Amino acid sequence: MLRSWITRLSLLACLALVPVIYAEETDPAGSDVSFMAQIDGTEQRYILKLPAGFKSEGRHDILIALHGHGSDRWQFAKHLLAEGQAARNIAAKYSMLYVSPDYRAKTSWMGPKAEADVVQIIGDLKKKYRIGRVFICGGSMGGTSALTFAALHPELIDGVAAMNGTANVLEYGNFQEAFIESYGGHKKAIPEEYKKRSSEYWPERLVMPVAMATGGLDTLVPPDSCRRLAAVLKLLERDVLILHRDQGGHSTNLEDSTAILEFVIQKAKLVDSKKE
Repeated sequence: MLRSWITRLSLLACLALVPVIYAEETDPAGSDVSFMAQIDGTEQRYILKLPAGFKSEGRHDILIALHGHGSDRWQFAKHLLAEGQAARNIAAKYSMLYVSPDYRAKTSWMGPKAEADVVQIIGDLKKKYRIGRVFICGGSMGGTSALTFAALHPELIDGVAAMNGTANVLEYGNFQEAFIESYGGHKKAIPEEYKKRSSEYWPERLVMPVAMATGGLDTLVPPDSCRRLAAVLKLLERDVLILHRDQGGHSTNLEDSTAILEFVIQKAKLVDSKKE
């Protein structure tokens, strides 16, 4: 009997050392979905959380939430940062499908492969579910990437909310090693690629509601380009909101994060009503 218990305890100790593969799939933050990326054949992942009382025959909007530099899909899926909490709250409030992609974590900055992944994710979800509008948001690198993706694919996005991002990666000077890896070269070698992914250069493509939150003391991702972009969009008579806090740093509080998300959703509703 003693030998039997020793054997059981030894087995349990060994099992505790073995990593649990795909344990995240049962996480209350959402399902951990893997897919084969069409652009390069690699396995990629995103978190998908269905709204409470979800019915497959119902029509639902999507909120795509993009994480910051150095993080991954779990940041906006379950971490306690205010930007992520606001996004999750909004998705729940409006019964949205909530999607948090890796988009080539952890140094993405919405390079070509990350862009292709997000396009593929949207397409796959539209094939599987009845999808209404698609909104995209993010913080820091994610805010930058949300603006970039919206400018690259305005036909796919109905509203974009960016917290502490930049609208001009051509002039941006931080995290250059990550940009080189993601974009395929230094900005001096391929400036057209950096310009292509700088939403400030393409305001005419941002036909959807746009909202941004910035901080005057943010030195990690300075606010200047987003403020310039907002000014141009106002001249173009677009639906745009910028919440700038002079004493704010590299973060957006829950109130402001919620406000910019609400803005794009409500303005998108007005656009939809005009079309009908």
